[in-house]
Amino acid sequence: MTARSEQHPPDAAAALAGLDAESIDLILKHAKLLHFGTEQYLFHQHAPQEAVYFVVSGRVRLERGIGQEPYHLATLGPGAMLGVRLLLGANTYATSARALSPVTALCLERAVLERLTAENPKLYQGLLRLSAQALSDRLAYADHVLMRQEPVFASGKQRTERDSLGERQVPAGAYYGIQTLRAIENFPISGVPIRNFPFLIEALACVKQAAALANQELGLLDRTRADAIVAASQAIREGLLHEHFVVDVIQGGAGTSTNMNANEVIANYGLELLGHARGEYQHLHPLNHVNMSQSTNDVYPTALNIALQFAISQLLDAMQGLATAFSAKGDEFADVIKMGRTQLQDAVPMTLGQEFQTYAVMLHEDMQRLYEASTLIREINMGATAIGTGLNTHPNYAPLVCEKLSEITGIPLTTSPNLIEATQDVGAFVQLSGVLKRVAVKLSKTCSDLRLLSSGPRTGLGEINLPPVQPGSTIMPGKVNPVIPEVVNQVAYEVIGHDVTVTLAAEAGQLQLNAMEPIIAYSLFSSLMHLRNACKTLEERCVRGITANREHLRHLVEHSIGLVTALNPYIGYDNSAAIAKEALETGKGVYELVLEKGLLTQEELENVLDPENMTRPNWLVMPHHEQE
Repeated sequence: MTARSEQHPPDAAAALAGLDAESIDLILKHAKLLHFGTEQYLFHQHAPQEAVYFVVSGRVRLERGIGQEPYHLATLGPGAMLGVRLLLGANTYATSARALSPVTALCLERAVLERLTAENPKLYQGLLRLSAQALSDRLAYADHVLMRQEPVFASGKQRTERDSLGERQVPAGAYYGIQTLRAIENFPISGVPIRNFPFLIEALACVKQAAALANQELGLLDRTRADAIVAASQAIREGLLHEHFVVDVIQGGAGTSTNMNANEVIANYGLELLGHARGEYQHLHPLNHVNMSQSTNDVYPTALNIALQFAISQLLDAMQGLATAFSAKGDEFADVIKMGRTQLQDAVPMTLGQEFQTYAVMLHEDMQRLYEASTLIREINMGATAIGTGLNTHPNYAPLVCEKLSEITGIPLTTSPNLIEATQDVGAFVQLSGVLKRVAVKLSKTCSDLRLLSSGPRTGLGEINLPPVQPGSTIMPGKVNPVIPEVVNQVAYEVIGHDVTVTLAAEAGQLQLNAMEPIIAYSLFSSLMHLRNACKTLEERCVRGITANREHLRHLVEHSIGLVTALNPYIGYDNSAAIAKEALETGKGVYELVLEKGLLTQEELENVLDPENMTRPNWLVMPHHEQE
């Protein structure tokens, strides 16, 4: 989908507030009005900077990173100026800008901007002033996030909130509340807020939405409050308010702080939808209404199950892309003969195509195991509340909330037949972690093979060439290293370590609850996202560009002692052993010696060495040779 352009609507000038009337008229005369659909990118990080944008309507998210692991910088609305670094001479975008809803924006292209500002110093000064203010605001926000402080809000005002421990002042502009504020202070552990895991945030919103719908249908929650919770949850699922999910992903309390962060954000956004101020919880309460019929002990693992389904789907897509790339190379190299090796010693001939097809098959096998593991986490414990007895829920709540949740997520979820067992047992997470370790181990083995096969270029195996993606040394000119397989190896080591963490955390569960689920969540999400990124990087930056050194591979086959194994059926064991011994003593090739001794003709030898004959079960009859 591409952005479309049309004539400016009457309210387009509002996006240029802060400029004088003459400058506004000038921009409106030369700017294009573009429309972007939800999830469409206005521009991408590192792409050539071609324009500045002024948002007329809709919401835009600035982010850095790739895949499901972008770092969220800010959510901007009407009046925001994007691409401000262009006025400072930048050639590329520092961030990506993604539409969270349908967006209309004025676009002033680079060439037009440069001409207008050169001709109109007043316009340049006004735009520079707007750029400086935008950069200042965004840097201040980023600085507070990096320093693990709560976000900066323009008003600087605060509101008073209360919980069972007393009163605290919360930034008036924050959608989170007092319990989230306490968690920020209590858990300065990893520096990784839960907003860095968008799938988890979206899954929490799904759970809250399903619970509100179930409670409303059962007559436990009035329609007005239920609609507000559903609308707020839907907004979060669409990408809004993620910057307010600020608690550290590693936390004590079995995920209570994560659950409360979601409860408070949904409650405060819902309050605004109802026409009330944030913090006026008598109208919509984080616990009494948003958390109705729930406990962290069923909300958190259920959200984790759903989020893992989303993340597994992305990893499977990346693995399929990598498998397809290996298979394509297998087809390309189907006629390239080479020596296979066992224990790093010459074994018997094969084709390079067979070697690469093997990597594709290994990935497909692991994809099947990953899919099987994902089915185990479709069983949820919603309705269990504290320990699995369903205390404080309607008798029909558990099956109904599961039905609603399946409809919302599109995942065929089922309610565990024993909620007490399901609340304390994290065996499905252990199973998934083990499969991720399996994927990592085999992917790492593949990358080690690529490094070995490409070693050299003159003093190693030198059978294949990896695409050169960056210079390899600060002291050795011309050196190029296998950096892409190396980084995938390192991701594999990390995933193996995460599996140990999940194993220990699962074992640490006590009686009716496992309080260590936050570190399990962190480990699984990190493994899934890093493996996904590793597969995509390996496919795009390495495998697609691999080439074969065909003549070198053929030379190695002809001079390998291992060739006698393939010739054994045609020249006999004794002749084969004698040829092998003489080849070792004289340095001559097996191919050369067989012809020299007249054991086979060149035509017969070529026939034996044909990839179709040498690399599959086959027995050629040599009319002139009496079999021994």
